[in-house]
Amino acid sequence: QVQLVESGGGLVQPGGSLRLSCAASGRNFSATNMAWYLRAPGKERRFVTISEYLGTTLYNQAVKGRFTISRDNAKNTLYLQMNSLEHKDTTIYCCSVLKFWGQGTQVAVSS
Repeated sequence: QVQLVESGGGLVQPGGSLRLSCAASGRNFSATNMAWYLRAPGKERRFVTISEYLGTTLYNQAVKGRFTISRDNAKNTLYLQMNSLEHKDTTIYCCSVLKFWGQGTQVAVSS
């Protein structure tokens, strides 16, 4: 059974940093695209960034230059380094692989 478990969220001040992790289990995803989405209450999920298995990364313009996606295929884990966090980044972040979704981890940016 495939499972995606996010961690690393929390409360941070504006300008601060967080590193999110998404640990995948149940199968190996090294040959699969992996992505981060955000999920605001009552709204559709929005794309944040994707790590394509051939090495390409794409970012939503809102996070470009501040967030960095990476992956460790040996650990079957996806990461999201979030720098220069802003109030508007406050929401739940979920990882996605194929048709599978994690429950998400909450990020709150507040002074």
